[in-house]
Amino acid sequence: MERNTTVRDTSFIASTGKEIKSASITSTNNGISTVYSGRRNPRRPFRWLNPGVILPLLAGILFLFLWEFQVFHKLLDLKKYQLPLPSAIAEAMRDNFSLLLSYTGYTLAEAAAGMLIGSACGFLIALAATAWPRWGGGSLTLVAALNAVPIVALAPIMNLWFGDGIGSRAAIVTATTMAAMAINAYKGMSAVDPLALDLMHSYAAGKPAVFRYLRIRNSLPYVFTAFKINTTASMIGAIVGEFFFSSRGLGYLLSNSVKVAKMPLGWSCIVLAAIAGVIFYLIVERLEKVFIKWHSSQRA
Repeated sequence: MERNTTVRDTSFIASTGKEIKSASITSTNNGISTVYSGRRNPRRPFRWLNPGVILPLLAGILFLFLWEFQVFHKLLDLKKYQLPLPSAIAEAMRDNFSLLLSYTGYTLAEAAAGMLIGSACGFLIALAATAWPRWGGGSLTLVAALNAVPIVALAPIMNLWFGDGIGSRAAIVTATTMAAMAINAYKGMSAVDPLALDLMHSYAAGKPAVFRYLRIRNSLPYVFTAFKINTTASMIGAIVGEFFFSSRGLGYLLSNSVKVAKMPLGWSCIVLAAIAGVIFYLIVERLEKVFIKWHSSQRA
């Protein structure tokens, strides 16, 4: 005779990384079976109240509190014009909201255009280096050498080549983001499973098929790692490039604000640049979850 025992409303983390909201586990003398009901777990109405969210939030509030009440000024012997209070920065952001929003969009456009061009060039270099390894190592070395050139040295050259428009800053970002993509993509294309490579060869697959079905697919996690590195690098390149030759953008406004001692406005540019960089990073991270959801790193 079969004997059943049922455990009610059990929630747990599945292998996909998502929480199973409610499940019934039934044990019988023939084994254990699980039935997912799909209902939201009524025992956790405030799931967002977890340490991973609350602790960083409290730390940020404490940091702003200490800053507003000038604790850092006393510790570091700073004046208000050297380190404006958060309330003064918020007031400057409110008074110049439309200008700051316009300049943030301009800087983001420079960073996104340069990063896409630089990443595409880096990926093509990695493809060529993997397909023709005899001289591929040399091309990677040249890209790494270009990445070592300081932005302050690149900016005048790019301005002479591309003028003082958006093209010069996009070229600076292209030069600073190419190496990360080339090196990471080359690593992904080279580090393929030898057994998978032998299997492709046993099927008489040519080099294009090996690249299409094995090497490029294996490089995608490395490619998105390079994209995430380049999101912050591209914002730095665009803002520093605007210091030298530009009439728009967060870097231009920051430089001018410091020159005329409008420090709260300058700090507003820093805050918006940080927010834009975080949003840029989160967009790439979301795209990573969409395009390589099959990879083990996205299922953990």
